[in-house]
Amino acid sequence: MGLVFDQGVSQSSQSVDWRTQLSDDSRERIINKIMETLKRHLPISGLEGLVELRKIAVRFEEKIYAAATSQTDYLRKISLKMLTMETKPQSNRGSNSLPSNAAGGNQNPPDLEQRKRARTLLEEELKAVKKQVVELEAKVVALEEKIQTLEDA
Repeated sequence: MGLVFDQGVSQSSQSVDWRTQLSDDSRERIINKIMETLKRHLPISGLEGLVELRKIAVRFEEKIYAAATSQTDYLRKISLKMLTMETKPQSNRGSNSLPSNAAGGNQNPPDLEQRKRARTLLEEELKAVKKQVVELEAKVVALEEKIQTLEDA
């Protein structure tokens, strides 16, 4: 009686909103990753700057969260926006910042390194989401078994 998942929603419960399956902890991790990206591209100073940056990250995440049609769509939209920011010229960087390939002798062009970082971030988040899906699937199976037991009684 296993379920097949399609973009974060089981086929037996298409009416369930995907947002109910995404934990607050996952959203917080995503907001933190957005903040990391913004920090690399926007000049900030002091605690007030960090607070404002967090507000921007939260508003951005909430906008994507509300507009996305599925968990996959949500992650894809955020990842694409972060990747776009990573691959744009970084004119706002401080003068003491080094390009990503200058410090370690890495010969890859900066935009390739940025894409690799963005891909790694996306892969990490995808692993976390897949783990959540497996956990949810196990809970669904356990609940179905309880329902079946109650129906048989």
